[in-house]
Amino acid sequence: MSPLPALPRSYSRVTLRERPRASIDPKLDGTGTFQYEKDVQLWSADQLKAGEAVVKVEWVSIDPAMRGWLNPTRSYVPPVQIGAAMRAGAVGRIALLPKDVGKSSLQVGDWVIGTMSWGEYAKVPLKELQKIQTDDIIKPTYYLGALGMPGQTAYWGLHDVGKIQPGETVVVSGAAGAVGSIASQLATIHGCRVVAIAGGADKCRWLREEIGIKEVLDYKDPNFKKNFREIGYLDVYFDNVGGEMLDMCLTRLNKGARIALCGAISAYNDPNPRGLQSYLNLISQRAKIEGFIVFDYADRYHIAAEEMARYVRSGQLKLRETRMEGLDKCVEALVGIFEGKNTGKMLVKIGTDGAKL
Repeated sequence: MSPLPALPRSYSRVTLRERPRASIDPKLDGTGTFQYEKDVQLWSADQLKAGEAVVKVEWVSIDPAMRGWLNPTRSYVPPVQIGAAMRAGAVGRIALLPKDVGKSSLQVGDWVIGTMSWGEYAKVPLKELQKIQTDDIIKPTYYLGALGMPGQTAYWGLHDVGKIQPGETVVVSGAAGAVGSIASQLATIHGCRVVAIAGGADKCRWLREEIGIKEVLDYKDPNFKKNFREIGYLDVYFDNVGGEMLDMCLTRLNKGARIALCGAISAYNDPNPRGLQSYLNLISQRAKIEGFIVFDYADRYHIAAEEMARYVRSGQLKLRETRMEGLDKCVEALVGIFEGKNTGKMLVKIGTDGAKL
């Protein structure tokens, strides 16, 4: 690991210029959704309050949920404000600490994970940063995937909401994404029959040949609906897509089925999202449908984290990352998620350290 460079006097960041009306406008020339800002003055130690730190951002996580953070509507977190740096989960290294660090044991140079922003540096409360441990197997970026929010989301969505049991049929949409690929593998590890749904031959081949999911359906296949009916009925549906996909799954419920609503990537950019047509099947099959937010499980994160780390170290959980490089690629990466450009976890490398990870 290279030493931290000397702190510059200024840094660059990407801020929210205007709220998108539907899809994100990716231009960074002052006319798009976001604005690229250079020469922003960096904080000095004297400007930091007790309990704050400056983090050199190394990798940022790109997630579908970030699209919802741009809307000024009631949600589980406040919206990103106009003119503010775009919020993002990230890993980085402590670059500057105040004179008074309180009870924190963090030191300059420590790798940490937390909610940061699209910028070369971020000011973050120390209490919101967690030191991470890395080695030859566990890389810093894994804390943005299997060992971070995507892993936690898959784990609790399956176990607490889906209440999976060995032998049950579990259908996962968005199965080649960060959360979906982990959910598909976790359900397999726990003895379920898994049907993974993804878009495109390459993603389906990856799920089948490298991940080891036996039943994979390509929703871009002209025969997809026919192929889906042939799988029979499902006990658990882990939904990352919403819309027509969710509606279709509602027609294939076993009695007592459980549906875990994780996301609805098909609707995030749609100003007039499609409503459900087949919800009466929830009544006839005595099924349950439940939305969940991973932050609600914060007091139990350690349970999932320990289990996920075991699976990563044993090779039972296979990870894949789609990476872009450079702060100016953050918007492109976010837009790309909604265009199916990622397989596995989408990441953007901001810093220079970690290039060989």
